Amino acid sequence: MKVTHSAAELVDHRKVCGAIGVFDGVHLGHQQIIRQTIADARQFEAMSVVVTFDRHPNAVVAPAHVPPLIYSLPQKIRAIESMGVDALLFITFDKLFSEQSGEAFIRGLAKDFGHLQSLCVGADFVFGHKRGGNVALLQKLGAELHFIVHGMAAVALDGKPVSSTRIRDAIRMGDFDAASQMLGRAYSFAGKVVRGDEVGRKLGFPTANLDLAGLLLPPIGVYAVHAIVRGERHRAVLNIGRRPTLEMPDPQLRVEVHLLNFNGDLYGEEVEVEFVKKLRDEKKFASVEELKTQISHDIADALVTF
Repeated sequence: MKVTHSAAELVDHRKVCGAIGVFDGVHLGHQQIIRQTIADARQFEAMSVVVTFDRHPNAVVAPAHVPPLIYSLPQKIRAIESMGVDALLFITFDKLFSEQSGEAFIRGLAKDFGHLQSLCVGADFVFGHKRGGNVALLQKLGAELHFIVHGMAAVALDGKPVSSTRIRDAIRMGDFDAASQMLGRAYSFAGKVVRGDEVGRKLGFPTANLDLAGLLLPPIGVYAVHAIVRGERHRAVLNIGRRPTLEMPDPQLRVEVHLLNFNGDLYGEEVEVEFVKKLRDEKKFASVEELKTQISHDIADALVTF
């Protein structure tokens, strides 16, 4: 899959079948949209292109209402690539772009692609300055510019529409089974390993500190997880919390993962974490020694879980 920030780089004299959306989580509803795009591309011997944005639009148009993301950018790219799309076009969503009308955006996209054959979006998709564009506008422009429009109805699960908002609610409640069903794959998050204060190493249980800025976090606690590093899966124990036993002057929320039977330097590496089971809530222990004993119990409990 070709990943680019320029539509001009995708021009290869083929027709283009496109899908447009934020696609956070690339859930079942998003997958339906992308599958229709791929089917169109096969039918018309065209290139399948997913069009998305380099950040959530609210980061520019409503900074106070930016939702925490389900997936990091690399995760989103991998999920889209796994579906067999030919290309992924990232549009820089800045102030200038946000002031562009929906009609101007689509006309510009059609021009850049050369021959736009079809566009697929969710039925409630809105776009352009002040959300002025919708499926009705797409259909009007499609009739004029000769491209097919698919406004896909939401996928339902348990009688309710699957949405990124609903998935976020499930993750916040720690209901990873529900989140995984709506995602169509096991729920996970991913982030780069950054330097911490090495407290875990001093305790005898070295941890990788993950930078998950902007991502939605599950409830605080200790979890049995699989940690995926460089394509390899490792059994691990994850802690999300403020480490109350250490009595830090400014306790901050940390996400730390201890890979079992692993030795190596992970700084700068991306680690993806798949949740298996919650082991316990965060707790303040009477001493560091008591904490060390509990961590040993956590590892033993995790090994039984796998």
